[in-house]
Amino acid sequence: MRHRVLTAVLTLLFSVGCCLPALAAEKQYENLTDLGLTSKSALLMEEDTGTILYEQNSHEALPPASVTKVMTLLLIYEGERDGKFDWTDTVQVSEHAASMGGSQVFLEEGETQTAADMTKSIAIASANDAAVAMAEFLAGSEEAFVQKMNERAKELGMEDTNFVNACGLDTEGHVSSAYDIALMSRELMENFPEIKEYTTTWQDSIIHKTRRGKETFGLTNTNKLIQWYDGATGLKTGSTGNALYCLSGTAERDGMGLIAVVMAAPDYKVRFREVMQLLDYGFANYAIEKGREKGYAMGEVPVEKGMTDTVEAVVAEEISVLVPKGKEAQWETKTELLPAVSAPVEAGTKVGELVYLRDGEEVGRVELTAGENVEKANVDTMLRRMLAGWC
Repeated sequence: MRHRVLTAVLTLLFSVGCCLPALAAEKQYENLTDLGLTSKSALLMEEDTGTILYEQNSHEALPPASVTKVMTLLLIYEGERDGKFDWTDTVQVSEHAASMGGSQVFLEEGETQTAADMTKSIAIASANDAAVAMAEFLAGSEEAFVQKMNERAKELGMEDTNFVNACGLDTEGHVSSAYDIALMSRELMENFPEIKEYTTTWQDSIIHKTRRGKETFGLTNTNKLIQWYDGATGLKTGSTGNALYCLSGTAERDGMGLIAVVMAAPDYKVRFREVMQLLDYGFANYAIEKGREKGYAMGEVPVEKGMTDTVEAVVAEEISVLVPKGKEAQWETKTELLPAVSAPVEAGTKVGELVYLRDGEEVGRVELTAGENVEKANVDTMLRRMLAGWC
C-alpha cells in the first residue's frame, strides 16, 4: 500500500542554493587578505546567514560609545511590536534624561515628544537624552532598562558585553566587542527593516514644545556612510574619549546585506574609511544565492481519510546561501516527505523537509508544509470510495 511506503526521497538538480540563516552565524571564512586596518577591533558579517567574512580582535571588550544605542533601539522596536506602546504615545522627559551630555537634541525636563520622534532622534542624531527618556518610558527607570539590555544581550550570545547605561556615555564596566555589536545589529536590521526609514535619512527635524513655545530642531544623521557609500542602510556611530571612534555600518547590494563594525578607530574619518574597506571587501568577494521561493510545490503527500487523497507539499520559506564569487558548484535538492498524514490537515502543517546540497554537502534545509487545508472525509465520501473499490 502506498500509505506504507517509506519516506519519499526525490533528488533534483538545482541551479541555486540556500543555507541555514540562524546556525550559519557560527560559520566563518578565514581572513585571506590583510586589509591593513588601524582600528583596534573590526568584523565583517553577512546579514542573512550571520557568516563572518573578516575579523580582527573581534572579541576584545572595548567601550562601544553610542553604538550602544543599537541595543536601545532593538528593545524599543521589540517593545512596540509586542504591544507595550504605540508610536503615537507621549513620552515625558525626566530631569535625569534631560541632564545627559554628549550628542543630544536638548530635551528639557517636563517636555513631551511622541515615541516615534524620540526614536527618530536616537536613530538619526544619536540623542543621548532621547535614549534615556525612552529607556525610562519602557522600563520605568534607566537602571531597569539596562537590566533588560543585558538580558537581551545574553539571549543573543553577546558574551563580551556588559551595559551600564542606555546611551553609551563613558562609564566604568560599559563594554562590548565588534562581534557582539554585529550580533545585535543583525538582530535589529533583520527583524525591523523599517528602521531604515530613519537610518537612511540624512536630515529631518522635531518640534520642541516648552514654556517658550514651539521651536523646530534640526536632526542631521551622524552616519556619513549614507551619503558616501552606495547601498548604505545604516546603522550607528559612536565616539567618546575612552572609546575613540566606533561604527556599525550596514549596506545592501544585489540582494546581499553586510554589517561592518570597527571599534577604537584613531579618528572619525578612519572609522568611515575602514568600514567602507570592509564593505568593499565583502561585496567584491561574496554573493548570495536564493533557494526555492516560499510556496513552491515540491510534491504531494497521501492523506488518510481526507476529502482529498493528497495534499501538496510547499516550501515554508525561502532561504539563502553565501558563496565565494567565481567558484562554480553543483547544487542539488533532496525532498524528504512523510509517507502519509491523517485528516484533518491544516495548511502549514509540516509534511517533510527540503534539503539543499552543494557539491554533495548539506548546507541547509527548510520545512515543507501542507499547502492547503484538508478536511476529514464525510460519510458520503467514504461510502463512494468503498463502492469504487468494489467495482
